Amino acid sequence: MFHLFIYIAVFVCGASVLALEILGTRLIGPVFGVSLYLWTALIGVTLAALSVGYALGGRLADKNPTLASFALPIGLAGVWTVAIPWLRYPVLDITESMELRAAVLITATILFFPPLMMLGMVSPFAIRLKTAALDQVGRTAGNLYALSTVASVFAAIGTGFFLIPNIGVAKLTYLIGVALILTAAAGWAIDRKGKAAVATALILLVAAVAAYQAAPEAKANPEAGLLHVTQSAYAEIRVLEKKGLRFMLIDGGPHTIVDPTDWVSDYAYIDVLEISKKFYDTPGKVMVVGLGGGSVIKVFNDDGWQVEAVEIDPVVTKTAYDWFGLTPAEAKVHHTDGRQFFIQNDDTWDIVIMDAFGSSSVPFHLVTEEAFELIHSRLGEGGILAMNVEAVGWHDIIVHSLAATLAGQFAHVKVLPMEEPPDQFGNLIIMASDRPLELDDEEFPLPTERWTFEYNQMHAWDNSFTVTPTRDVPILTDDLNPVDIWSDRINLASRKQLHGYFGDDGLAW
Repeated sequence: MFHLFIYIAVFVCGASVLALEILGTRLIGPVFGVSLYLWTALIGVTLAALSVGYALGGRLADKNPTLASFALPIGLAGVWTVAIPWLRYPVLDITESMELRAAVLITATILFFPPLMMLGMVSPFAIRLKTAALDQVGRTAGNLYALSTVASVFAAIGTGFFLIPNIGVAKLTYLIGVALILTAAAGWAIDRKGKAAVATALILLVAAVAAYQAAPEAKANPEAGLLHVTQSAYAEIRVLEKKGLRFMLIDGGPHTIVDPTDWVSDYAYIDVLEISKKFYDTPGKVMVVGLGGGSVIKVFNDDGWQVEAVEIDPVVTKTAYDWFGLTPAEAKVHHTDGRQFFIQNDDTWDIVIMDAFGSSSVPFHLVTEEAFELIHSRLGEGGILAMNVEAVGWHDIIVHSLAATLAGQFAHVKVLPMEEPPDQFGNLIIMASDRPLELDDEEFPLPTERWTFEYNQMHAWDNSFTVTPTRDVPILTDDLNPVDIWSDRINLASRKQLHGYFGDDGLAW
């Protein structure tokens, strides 16, 4: 029983390490976005915590090599894990206004360093307890580390592929904590001196159950304006309503804003994207990369265009159907990665619209010269690529770099800004084509008031500009692409704007 328990404990703890690391993306991502910075912070904190745990565990094992001492850090890790859903919101209140890299690193350290450090103590302690002779140290260490790693593999696949989408983040976090507490209780029970510890473990289990029932959890609260919350294999998706507008948030970034009475978008960039229609006398074929709530699909379908869309996340599509008035008849939706879709399909379209970029992250593989070359090959003669981008100001480095990269594949590139004044955070549309991007003034009727459909189009067109590639403007490639670094400022500006609108009630995250 003694040796079997050690193997079970090593397996449970190894699985918990990777499960907690992956859960970190869902516990922190709704505020900061699941970006390169978040993954870097979580991996860095995990490795640092395990390193400290290995050192402390080895020393504790040499000092007091008993089963009860071995179970202690496992139990403490379980208690902290159960507390994570409680700690999450106070920590995020402190860090959400910080610069992105500091915010995700500090948040990840506070929430995950303590339990991961204690789980790191398990392996060296287990080796000490299992080793009966010096000539067995290597074999024992190898077997235990192999078992721990296998458990991590199963946990990584199970957590990402099955558990998060089907169980939910808060419940899974509690289950991991309870599993660790139960493991520690079993160790204390096996140890002859562990009776008091077993009683303590039972008390902790009762407290964990009570905490689970009372802890704050992201769930729908229609009276407060949070209509829907769900976890998919890719992101947390929220539907909120405030001041007569309905929002879709994906990992904390707004992707759709509509009036739910008629499904008309409140995003000015939707109006500006429609300028691409003016280059065609009759409706043709359009491909939309990034579905969101389906606002782009609706404005093209309403004018008789044959619309297709690529959306990697089927849950986003279902949310658009259930909450944003989209119907399957309005567009054929392909559930796959945008670049992969163009690789596997050699059809051509008159217009390709890229609307997959939020403030929380930019899918870097969709904004390289290799990706643009592929998309160029899928456009018909004189076809147009129209891309929605968020940036801090009209002349943000990300705007100039994207335009310069597009200029390597297309003869004509034009940037259409929207926000005023020009240094503000907001959306811009970048258009690229081999045809001249010129339109007559009569295509833009004078608006009767500000922020109408006509105003948004005229304002963007009148202020449009081209970008001349220079040495200071990087060309984005699959090999070198700094969009994650640039997204830092954009993410912070977006968070301030979003949380300023929704306030501190936590509905947006």
